[in-house]
Amino acid sequence: MVGAAALQQREEDPLLAKEPLDLMLDVLERAATDAGNRELLRRATSIRAPRGFWSYPDPCRLIGERIGAATASTEIAEIGVLQTTILGRAARDIATGREQVVLITGAEARYRTRRCNKLGVEESFATQDESIEPDHVLRPAQDVLSNLEIERGLAWPVNQYSMIENALRFADGISIAEHRTQIAELWARFNAVAADNPDAWKREPVSVEAIRGDTGTKMLAFPYTVLHTSDWNVDQAAAFILTSTEIARELSIPEDRWVFPHAVVDSNLMLPLSERREIHRCTGFANAARRIEEKTGVAVSGASHLELYSCFPAAVRLQMREMGVPADRTPTVTGGMAYAGGPLNNFVLQALAKMAGILRKDPGGTGVVTAVSGMLTKQGVSLWSGRAPEVPFFFDDVSEQTAADSASVEVVGNATGEAEIVTYTILYPSPAGHLVALVQFDDGRRSIVSSNDPALTELASKEELCGRRTRVDRPDSMQLI
Repeated sequence: MVGAAALQQREEDPLLAKEPLDLMLDVLERAATDAGNRELLRRATSIRAPRGFWSYPDPCRLIGERIGAATASTEIAEIGVLQTTILGRAARDIATGREQVVLITGAEARYRTRRCNKLGVEESFATQDESIEPDHVLRPAQDVLSNLEIERGLAWPVNQYSMIENALRFADGISIAEHRTQIAELWARFNAVAADNPDAWKREPVSVEAIRGDTGTKMLAFPYTVLHTSDWNVDQAAAFILTSTEIARELSIPEDRWVFPHAVVDSNLMLPLSERREIHRCTGFANAARRIEEKTGVAVSGASHLELYSCFPAAVRLQMREMGVPADRTPTVTGGMAYAGGPLNNFVLQALAKMAGILRKDPGGTGVVTAVSGMLTKQGVSLWSGRAPEVPFFFDDVSEQTAADSASVEVVGNATGEAEIVTYTILYPSPAGHLVALVQFDDGRRSIVSSNDPALTELASKEELCGRRTRVDRPDSMQLI
């Protein structure tokens, strides 16, 4: 990587704010300036981007036309494809000689959209022939969510991640009060990093009490408040330029600008949350970290700098456990997605731009940037450094091993009878909340059930329901036994 850049706009007038395509163009120019040679843009042989909220059929082709690289191939990674997969494929294509210069970029302008909606202004976008298709499209093998999860109110990420969080608390054997403090303290440490990061979207200090919800912070899904959750209403963009050492030398790119990908390892097993026997585990991260250490000798847990994907606390906490990261580390250089900003399908690129700057100042150090797709459905780990790797770059996949480690459970829609609560959450479309639980019947099958009983919802916020016995008469009726 010879060029890296990130930017954000916070323009209150949506008529002055740039759309995602223009943000991508701007940040690519910055990446070229960072490398010290704009010729890299014109020499691009491939331009790639993760799909965002925007609707351009192929923004990479528009970019190529505007930067003088109209013949470059284009690739779009649809939502559900790990952002580490984009990076790994690009690095592999450079290493094998398939490509010479690869540009990777992504952008969102959700803040612009919100301002347009608030002021009643029509949002404008560059137009492109709808018949145009990218040269390559990466798509997930299947859907992230099951139909039953969607039907029973678990479509939003915060709903599912809160269920993972509660299962993790039960596995730890700690009280609800202790758990809420634990995750609030972790997120307060992330917030402190964001406060010192000039590229963060939110730099205002936030207290542990506010994150917990003690000061009236809006609850979304128990135990998560709005301050626990990724903020995707941002205008942010990032871009990278990858090339071979031969071309970097030919173009006189200073070696102090070089950052080397050492390894990318992904797990692409897709198993819906409700079907996972162990809700509180994420073995894909353990397998990916182990593979990296086996091949490079570098332990992810001991990397000099860490940026663990941080859509919700459960994601970070599970990664730390699976990869052996000490609990007292604060594994972020950005401040995380709740505070630095979490553009829909682009945060890993934002984080990597920050990591690249850190590694240039610490060329002997190592940096790990991870990715998640779905509800901890897919896992990706990337290892970077300012020094060249001792072994050739490798891009690997541990899906087969992860599948062998991940037992599944049958989930049905209409089972009744006595069952055990595996995990649960409280959704807050109303002040009283709505209880949703994943239960397992004595025959081993599971179902997703709910209750609007205010007394049961109140109890669930103060006492542990995981592991409790319940009776299910229908999908919207459950009583503790």
